[in-house]
Amino acid sequence: MDRLRKRRDFLAAARAEKAGVASLLLQGRNRRDTPDVRIGFTVTKKVGNAVVRNRIRRRLREVARAVMPAASRPGYDYVMVARLHALHAPFSDLVRDLERAVSRLHGSSGKTSADRSARADGARSE
Repeated sequence: MDRLRKRRDFLAAARAEKAGVASLLLQGRNRRDTPDVRIGFTVTKKVGNAVVRNRIRRRLREVARAVMPAASRPGYDYVMVARLHALHAPFSDLVRDLERAVSRLHGSSGKTSADRSARADGARSE
């Protein structure tokens, strides 16, 4: 599992699918090029000072190490945007939140945002 480090990759993930849970917002996009899974972490200054932000980032990195090998899809970029709840939540809650976010992001039916927007325009879903 590689890390996202470039701004353009974070911005591309921000324009893609999103799934929110109590402790984080998960953004994900299908790169459609290599099968590598890449993940990035964002903790804004609104959450706290540098010590707090780094602590949250370390916790999210460990959660990602535990969950993403089994839950992620090949060729996807994921960005975890932390919320303050991630600082105080038990580790098991963070794991459950990330699992829930990944399943919401990918959806149980495998529909894409284009499929959902087509349905909203009146197209039939079969």
